[in-house]
Amino acid sequence: MKIRVMLAEDQNLVRLGICSLLELSEDIEVVGQVEDGSQVVDGIRQFKPDVLLIDIRMPKMTGIDALHAMREADCLVPSIILTTFDDSQLVMEGITAGAKGYLLKDVSLESLVGAIEVVHAGGTLMQPALTERILKGLSTMEPRFDNMSAAEALSDKEIEVLRLMAGGFSNREISNTIHKSEGTIKNQVSSILEKLGVRDRTQAVLRAINLGLL
Repeated sequence: MKIRVMLAEDQNLVRLGICSLLELSEDIEVVGQVEDGSQVVDGIRQFKPDVLLIDIRMPKMTGIDALHAMREADCLVPSIILTTFDDSQLVMEGITAGAKGYLLKDVSLESLVGAIEVVHAGGTLMQPALTERILKGLSTMEPRFDNMSAAEALSDKEIEVLRLMAGGFSNREISNTIHKSEGTIKNQVSSILEKLGVRDRTQAVLRAINLGLL
């Protein structure tokens, strides 16, 4: 069975180029294309893709907003962000919104197909060329944490949940992954936020990285 892929990209040349690349693969089928994030949820329901390739910058609704919209509509599929070197902060936001990884837009066919296969199989991916830049970019992101040592120690189980939070997993997805009740995961997330002294999951991930926990 071919892996069904949908592409969300507002630039015609980029969209056509990626589709042309994927047509060379015997294992991939492009089942749908949309030109803006505002069309993604309807596209997912119409084309039923296995994997979504999504541009992070689109005019009406960004890729990040589209990821949030898919989660709210309970139709989030394994998604790969298409980005450039200038999008390191947005990529981190996309990962916390639920994307399974990211690729540069000038990616080779081999890397693109490999990435699609990885996320289709339930994995995540990070291109080394971007990872260092993204981690460096965290130092410029808000909020800045002045009292790093004030965070309470997290348990091994909380670190495990935190890592899944960093991958953009919802409480339900974390529950299914580590075989704990959704209520237990909710309590653990609340404990993590309290111990790290933050208000939300994104801030928890950022502080955990700054503390060297991730």
